[in-house]
Amino acid sequence: MSVAILTSQNVLLEYEPASLGDRIMAAMIDYAVFVGWFILTLALPTRIGIQPGSFYFLLVFLPVVFYDLISEWLLNGRSVGKLARGIQVVMLDGSQPTLGAYLIRWLFRIVESAAFIGGIIPVIAIAANGRGQRLGDIAAGTTVVKLAPAVTLDEILIQTAPENYTVQFPDVRLLSDRDITIVREMLYRSDEGAIQRTADKIKVVTGIHSSMPNRAFLETVISDYEFITIQ
Repeated sequence: MSVAILTSQNVLLEYEPASLGDRIMAAMIDYAVFVGWFILTLALPTRIGIQPGSFYFLLVFLPVVFYDLISEWLLNGRSVGKLARGIQVVMLDGSQPTLGAYLIRWLFRIVESAAFIGGIIPVIAIAANGRGQRLGDIAAGTTVVKLAPAVTLDEILIQTAPENYTVQFPDVRLLSDRDITIVREMLYRSDEGAIQRTADKIKVVTGIHSSMPNRAFLETVISDYEFITIQ
């Protein structure tokens, strides 16, 4: 099952929800970060003969408590574990997650962690929810998705059109570079459902009427746009 997100450009993108396994592995990596932090800040002073006080222990634990909130805010919806697993927090409406959304997720994480049998409730929520959301995601309007592989330069390189090239859809000039980038991403993913919805949206935005197959239509839109914009 995929997660459909409508961007601010009114183009529907589809993402694969991060699997439960990916989220557990990301959490385990984050826990490893915590262990490393504790070894560095607690074991090391003791080893060199320093006896930390209670205030020092408080300072050591504060970064762990706020780790999820700070890392997701500073790393655009990712923690160290999420970076390692290629997953990211996104808003369901396609907008950039705000600090408020991250704060809601963090507060619910504290509640979930304190709930019955530790992390069982978040696991059940993610498994039962079709969008891969835990309770904090539902409250914040977010989810965690698996990022698509980056498009390489060879795949997005503009091809030089022949001198006798004929533009089939002049109205593609109504599109933006960002729209064309999204079209390229959809073609690269090879998801026929997403390709059809993208083609339908392009037709609505530009007013173009075409009976071409969806993939051929989008490839022509790209070629026409490139030819028009480099003239």
